[in-house]
Amino acid sequence: MLTLEQINASTADEFVALLDGCYEHSRWIAQRAASQRPFASLAQLKLVLAKTVRDAGCDAQRALIRAHPELAGKAMVSKTLTAESTDEQRKSGLTDCTPAEFDRIQQLNTDYNAKFGFPFILAVRGPRGLGLNKAEVIADFARRLGNHPDFELAECLRNVHRIAEIRLDDKFGRSPDLGNLVWDWAEQLARHSDPGHAERGELTVTYLTDAHRACAQQLAHWMSAECGFDEVSIDAVGNVVGLYHGSDLQRKRLLTGSHYDTVRNGGKYDGRLGILVPMACVRELHRQRRRLPFGLEVLGFAEEEGQRYKAVFLGSGALTGQFDMAWLDQKDAAGIPMREAMRHAGLRIEDIPKLQREPANYLGFVEVHIEQGPVLNELDLPLGIVTSINGSLRYAGEIVGMASHAGTTPMDRRRDAATAVAELALFAEKRASAQAHLVATMGMLEVPNGSINVVPGRCKFSLDIRATTDEVRDACAAEVRAELQKICERRGLHHSLEETMRTAAAPSAAAWQQRWERAVQALGLPIYRMPSGAGHDAMKLHEVMPQAMLFMRGLNAGISHNPLESITNDDTELCVRAFGELLEQLSTELS
Repeated sequence: MLTLEQINASTADEFVALLDGCYEHSRWIAQRAASQRPFASLAQLKLVLAKTVRDAGCDAQRALIRAHPELAGKAMVSKTLTAESTDEQRKSGLTDCTPAEFDRIQQLNTDYNAKFGFPFILAVRGPRGLGLNKAEVIADFARRLGNHPDFELAECLRNVHRIAEIRLDDKFGRSPDLGNLVWDWAEQLARHSDPGHAERGELTVTYLTDAHRACAQQLAHWMSAECGFDEVSIDAVGNVVGLYHGSDLQRKRLLTGSHYDTVRNGGKYDGRLGILVPMACVRELHRQRRRLPFGLEVLGFAEEEGQRYKAVFLGSGALTGQFDMAWLDQKDAAGIPMREAMRHAGLRIEDIPKLQREPANYLGFVEVHIEQGPVLNELDLPLGIVTSINGSLRYAGEIVGMASHAGTTPMDRRRDAATAVAELALFAEKRASAQAHLVATMGMLEVPNGSINVVPGRCKFSLDIRATTDEVRDACAAEVRAELQKICERRGLHHSLEETMRTAAAPSAAAWQQRWERAVQALGLPIYRMPSGAGHDAMKLHEVMPQAMLFMRGLNAGISHNPLESITNDDTELCVRAFGELLEQLSTELS
């Protein structure tokens, strides 16, 4: 097995030979990376190799992709695949296709090459390293055939790096055991899904359904039976609370966690990663029979997504004393009040006020989370440091004009509500694009009773504006509102606009952000700072104690709130180890 000491001490030619086979028929990558030695970690070596490819230019990148064989293609049939490729395709069953499967893959290969001019690349050993099955390979192949050429080029390169990563793990005899543990937990937790979605293979877990309660019980069981938490409970709003005592029970605790509910037809890692990663750290501490100087309190927040009831952050809001008891009368789509759902789940509503935490008893709150975006993926970085959670504003609006005949109403006499909304959407897009870390989205547009031959007389719309500071967000909102007024005056229309949500920006506490940065550096990884455009439980805890977040990249260009949401065991291993490094730092500081 290779060691870092061995490759750091080798000559340039020896270095290239030792890494031979990681990148298919592309020794030039190792040749160019050799000068970057010494490497402090295997993770750093992987990043340098990926950066070498990124800096090589488009022609070299396309040549690298073309150096790879087609899946179940001519090279496999003629048995001229490299040993690495043969093993990978064998693990996915591609060397043992049925005639129908083989024909399907050959047609996909033909169509793909005709569209993109390079072979389809997929890390067939998958995010867990065990191998995707043939059905998964074919489904991914067919899906990606619809991608834009530029996007698909980047997706192929990402898969090339994943293939190289797995091959490097093999060469170094490294197994991401903690990453595998978290990945396996997430898979098991994803078996629970709400009726109507489970039958379609979709993951949907909404507040206090049977699937939601099953998730809570599963998390509680793992905390107590597998991880060694000293106290485990499910509280009055459904939060799963695990406490691992420190050596000094009088010391302040560190609070961490995330949510286990999901959006409809969502992914397996949004929220849940932030529960499972600290659970894995506690498991390691328990196995080592170690106590930190401080206690660690891990929460699986029961609700963050707002999918069943209009209220959001029910779990973390209860900890900050912001659970509004009037919410109990809200009804879901089936007419079931929250109060009734809680009673059915066996929760003690009268205990909700007791859940409020005393901030003076806590060191702070930290959260790890899948990025839910493409940035880390595009940079080939496994981890990113969150500088701030964006503050957001949401509006529900409507423009009203005059419905009229599409054929007989001249263009200069129309009062078209839909084109007015379209004009506003373009203004919002242009305004947000002009400033860093500001986004504006009009994600819902509706023409009530619209018809193909009628000029729209009404158009409803949503408006979502987010920024790293409230000042930037509010300035954008003011300009969009002013533009709405101008558009309507010029076009002879009138409008309504209702603010439906306002959340303050949550900048990371400097000391805690620096701890995350040192933890990432300790793994041999570069520091990359970035804002969070999505909301998180950390936003609520930010109101009462210092907080900071760590992002982990997702696969499939970072897509989230989607079944394609995915992670790798190697990235997850680094995430667990970064969390462990943060705990070690804090232990040293408090010792």
